[in-house]
Amino acid sequence: MKILNTKNAPAAIGPYSQAIIVNGMLFSSGQIPLDPKTGMLVEGDIQKQTERVMQNIKAVLEEAGTDFSHVIKTTCFLRDMNDFAAFNEVYGTYFTGKPARSCVQAVLPKNAAVEVEVIAVL
Repeated sequence: MKILNTKNAPAAIGPYSQAIIVNGMLFSSGQIPLDPKTGMLVEGDIQKQTERVMQNIKAVLEEAGTDFSHVIKTTCFLRDMNDFAAFNEVYGTYFTGKPARSCVQAVLPKNAAVEVEVIAVL
């Protein structure tokens, strides 16, 4: 088991890791739209926040030596399911391979509009 950490994604804001690698699989913690340089929540609509989340996930995947094409499962959390279509517009530009996915409405840390976690094959 290996704990993954990159400065190109926000540092964990609690007692967890950005991701864990075990048996050739990456299991990421959820990424919210935090700017990795400032640690502050990115302001803006669901699309702007989703873009930041995807960039954070990209940084974690790159640190592990992989990319979005190797993601096999995502779990997505939206503060408001009315944002589902707008979220999908951004999400779909990154996950062109269409991994398995769950998407639910939830109360998120720092009142973020979106959080996404991934499982990828390395």
